[in-house]
Amino acid sequence: MWGSGLRRAKPGAFEVFFVSQVKAVNVEIQVVLGRAILPMAQLLRMGRGAVIPLDTTVNEEVWILANNHPVARGEIQINDERIAIQVTREANVYDYMAGSV
Repeated sequence: MWGSGLRRAKPGAFEVFFVSQVKAVNVEIQVVLGRAILPMAQLLRMGRGAVIPLDTTVNEEVWILANNHPVARGEIQINDERIAIQVTREANVYDYMAGSV
């Protein structure tokens, strides 16, 4: 008798286990302040103190990435001398790929 010693799990038991395992996965969060396109020659000449102008202004939203995938937009905040990001809305992946705001 095949399987006579096997017990069938309660319905949904696997889903509960799977969700708990997924919740334990670490995700790397990055924040993209802006972008710049520079000629390689200019990049090679840069040294300490060089300034790279970005395509964003102080009040523009930044991109929030999870494992290099855009997931949200946010605003920069300073909390007790620490930089923090307040999430403002979902990310539009097509805007991110196009380099727009």
